[in-house]
Amino acid sequence: MFFLVYVSSAVKPFLQSELLDLLAKSRENNARLGITGMLLYKDGNFMQALEGEEGAVQALYARIGRDPRHRGLLTLLQGPLEERQFPDWSMGFRDLNAADVLSTPGYSEFVNTPLMGKEFSSDQTRCQKLLLTFKRNMQ
Repeated sequence: MFFLVYVSSAVKPFLQSELLDLLAKSRENNARLGITGMLLYKDGNFMQALEGEEGAVQALYARIGRDPRHRGLLTLLQGPLEERQFPDWSMGFRDLNAADVLSTPGYSEFVNTPLMGKEFSSDQTRCQKLLLTFKRNMQ
């Protein structure tokens, strides 16, 4: 098992309908490829965790890198994984701009940190903690 966490910026902010379309297609493709993960979106920025067989994850990441809707792709974490952290999700999703984020148990102003911010690049495990916080509270 292999995992990869990256951040990227949208060329233009996504409308809610565009996010839902992206999510539906991602879930379908990821289920077919045996990839699970979590996607966070805030203010035009994405953070995504992908997990699965290394070849499948790397191929998907390369395809994401060629997607003209993204720019500034930056890998934060990657490596072997003993077991999936998101085993039941072909793609969990959270729009951090949504009003109900404030009511998430354990909410912290940390979620207002720009996903591309120096806080994530200086302590890359923070991105994993952020993803797992939303996983715990979405179940």
